[in-house]
Amino acid sequence: MIEYRTLRVALLGAGSVGSQVARFLLEDGDELAKRAGAKLELVGIAVRDPEAPRDTDLPKHLFTTDADALILGADVVIELMGGIEPARTLITQALDRGADVITANKALIAHHGPELFELAERVGAQLLYEAAVAGAIPIIRPLRDSLAGDRVNRVLGIVNGTTNFILDRMHTLGESPEEALRIATELGYAEADPTADVEGFDAQQKAAILASIAFHTTVSVDEVQREGITGITSQHIRDAARSGYTIKLLSVCERAVTESGEAAISARVHPTLVPNDHPLAAVHGGNNAVFIEADAAGDLMFYGAGAGGVETASAVLGDLVTAVRRHVLGGRGLSASMHLQLPMLDSDRVLTRYLISVEVNDQSGVLAELAGIFSARGVSLATLEQSIPVQTALDAPAADAAEQPEAEGSVAPRATLIIGTHLATEGALKAVVEDLRQSAAVRAVTGVLRIERGA
Repeated sequence: MIEYRTLRVALLGAGSVGSQVARFLLEDGDELAKRAGAKLELVGIAVRDPEAPRDTDLPKHLFTTDADALILGADVVIELMGGIEPARTLITQALDRGADVITANKALIAHHGPELFELAERVGAQLLYEAAVAGAIPIIRPLRDSLAGDRVNRVLGIVNGTTNFILDRMHTLGESPEEALRIATELGYAEADPTADVEGFDAQQKAAILASIAFHTTVSVDEVQREGITGITSQHIRDAARSGYTIKLLSVCERAVTESGEAAISARVHPTLVPNDHPLAAVHGGNNAVFIEADAAGDLMFYGAGAGGVETASAVLGDLVTAVRRHVLGGRGLSASMHLQLPMLDSDRVLTRYLISVEVNDQSGVLAELAGIFSARGVSLATLEQSIPVQTALDAPAADAAEQPEAEGSVAPRATLIIGTHLATEGALKAVVEDLRQSAAVRAVTGVLRIERGA
């Protein structure tokens, strides 16, 4: 019989993920010991309220409010509290004394990752965070290790399950944004305050992490352009479907080349038109997916559950086995390389494509005027669709419509045009949209969405 050394594991937090991690450690400890090469002893669980109800029935004697004391006696610390503080202070304490740390805290890694990685490297400890992005999906380790010798060109991620759930129901069931959000809240996909999800803050943090690892460059959250889904309407969904697209909230991280020929990178989060034949268009419900384009490996896609207590616990336990193996074998902890440090490309210089919906006066000369607007900004048209003209004197003009006064009771012929562009800079395309809003031929710009660049 093999005799395993014992490593002491401290758990900070016992929410939906923490409770499941504790359960696995207690129920599957023998099997984990065989995988890791050491026996794992859960020495305690630090929580705010030991008497609070839990998702899992756990031994009461494990709970404590003294996280500091728990850390002092641990070889490995698992932080599943969330938020910046006190998690940042506690992780710093753990690393300072040489303990390995595992976390699922995306906000902390996105905002303070570099300083924590530097500390871990200085003391020779390991800081692992597979569960911080895309839940159960293994994406951090493949980017950090498996693709370290390749050159990653683009990372496209559906990394927020709440927004994917909402947009998917709008597409497949025709629900309004309000109805889809209500159901997402009832089913537990959305928080009571869904701002972090629907405004893109959650995906922004994850994009910063993915870009940092993929391009070996420190990317801060503030450098990631952000736009949420609150502006997406049922009409946008219908227009997208008619043009052969599905709308997804994408985290887009990509390499670029500056005018001087130097390499640069960009990272952004926004609703994106994905062609219906692209693998990301088939990601339904609350699932996540990350699509990677690399020089040698080609196209890769990682798909699965992006949240959930049991699912995310799987990623945490994978990191735990990795950390324990390092303890057993000895040696310093390994960290992701951030030595390339490519510059960030200004958002107005990013190349993209737009699908622009405009309501116009249905009269001769309009198309020529619109073509002139695009041409003046150096933007070429790829597609143009026109819906059936709408003739009504009851429609109120949109807030951004530029229209001439009409006689009372007159019937004004209108048409909706859906215009797709070729690749152009974000700055030029924004200027086109503003010019359209100022045009007398345009009653309203009713929709502006980016098209996935590879389409």
